This record gives sequence, structure tokens and C-alpha cells, in this order.
Amino acid sequence: MLKISQLHKSYKIGDSSLHVLKGIDLAVEAGEMVAIMGSSGSGKSTLLNIIGMLDEADEGEYILDGLPIKNLTEKKAAVYRNKFLGFIFQSFNLINYKNALENVALPLYYQGLKRKERLEKAAFHLEKVGLSSWAHHLPKELSGGQKQRVAIARALAANPKLLLADEPTGALDTKTSHEIMAFIQHLNDEGKTILMVTHEEDIANMCKRIVRLRDGIILEDTIVNQVRAEQYV
Repeated sequence: MLKISQLHKSYKIGDSSLHVLKGIDLAVEAGEMVAIMGSSGSGKSTLLNIIGMLDEADEGEYILDGLPIKNLTEKKAAVYRNKFLGFIFQSFNLINYKNALENVALPLYYQGLKRKERLEKAAFHLEKVGLSSWAHHLPKELSGGQKQRVAIARALAANPKLLLADEPTGALDTKTSHEIMAFIQHLNDEGKTILMVTHEEDIANMCKRIVRLRDGIILEDTIVNQVRAEQYV
């Protein structure tokens, strides 16, 4: 599904250079649920941005679903993102003036689907996250947990091969976090491949594997006994 070899990334800061990723090797198989952990500055967000084609490595190889990801134009990167990836963010990233249904339908617009088909698919995914009755509500009328469910439905709408979640429970209270994680685990049970950045140990343990970064290198890569979120809901 995803293979990264000897990935390096540096950023220019004035006259000096900050080496953020220092030869990362990482493979994720289809159907895995992997947490990426590390303190601030460890490189986890940079790694997620490169996997999400929002940034590009200086050196190394990145292969996604058999396709080398390298030297992409912004247009090509956008096409690949829409084809392969779904994104779930800590801050939800919903469009405030569009209702829940329209937010979920947005990625399908970029796939060229007609409006009727976009809305039908969006309605299906809203039902999947249990929010059919909130379809015509604006984000400001939704709770944090509901917003994240809309964001998950939007991420699923284009049927991505890989879900990237950046601190998906970071803005939620404990109870709502467990509800969202139960839902994400259910998606993984259905076969969806999920890669999640989190700084919360209990959330990471709800994944099946934990990759720990420190100072731009992988310190530890461990299969864990998954804690099921349902027991806390």
C-alpha cells in the first residue's frame, strides 16, 4: 500500500538548514491502522504532509499503491490526493457557509461527478456516520463530535485507499474522542487503511501499530494489542 525508503527533508531557516526527517523507512500494508507518535519537532507532521502530498521530500522514495510519488506538479498532486487519500483534521476544516451534505459532497466535485450523484453519495456517507438528520445544518449548528463525523464522511466520500488522520480527537472531549475512535476502528475493521498522527497514548493504543519518531528518525515500530474504543462509549 505505502512504502517509504530513506526519506530526508530539510527546511531553510535563514542561512542555516533544519534537517527534519533523517532517512525514514516505513511500510504500511493495506488494512493496517497505524499511529505515528512523537513530541513537537519530531517530524511526524512533516512525514504526514509528505505522505499526503502536501509537501515533497528532498531525498528518498515514496511509493503509494505501486505508484512512485515524485516531482508532482500541484495539479497532478491534487489529482493523486483526490484519487488515493482522505484527510481528517483536528480542526475539522469544514466550509462554514456550506451545510453538512455540501461539505461531504465537495471532494466528489473534483472527481467530476454531476451534482445529483454527488449529493446522493454524500447522503449515503452522512447516513454511514449517523448524521442523516443533520444534512442541512451548517457547521456552526453542530457539536465538535458531529463536525468530526461530517469530516470523516467527507474523507470517505471519494472512496480513498488511505485515510490520513491528523490528531482527529485533539479538539474533542474524552467521551466524544472515544466515540470517534470507535467509528474509525469500525472503518478499519471494514478494511480501510488508516494512518493517524496523535500525541495521546490512549488514542495510539486504539490503533494496531505504533511508530514513534524522535528528532527525525524512527525510534520504535511496534505491533500493539489494540484497545477497543467501544468499551468506553
